[in-house]
Amino acid sequence: MPTRNSWSDYVTKHSVALDLEEGVFTWDDPKRIARSLKHSADTSTRRKAAPFQSAMAMLNCSVNRAGKNLPASRRRILEAAKTELRRTFGKTSR
Repeated sequence: MPTRNSWSDYVTKHSVALDLEEGVFTWDDPKRIARSLKHSADTSTRRKAAPFQSAMAMLNCSVNRAGKNLPASRRRILEAAKTELRRTFGKTSR
């Protein structure tokens, strides 16, 4: 059983909801991140929500897991990836 402090790390490493490409959240291209997440969500047979919801949840989990330790430059890239993910799925951007 994971400790309270390592729960998100445990979930990230052991989640079977989506098969993500190696290092997807370390890439510098928001469009590439969004395309990869969309592909993973569309092809997953284990997800419990709609593809868009699953992909956005994984992206949000990555951002939230890093918390205050996430450098501003990385946060900008991942926030831009959220916008691209919405665009990729044909959702209206906020």
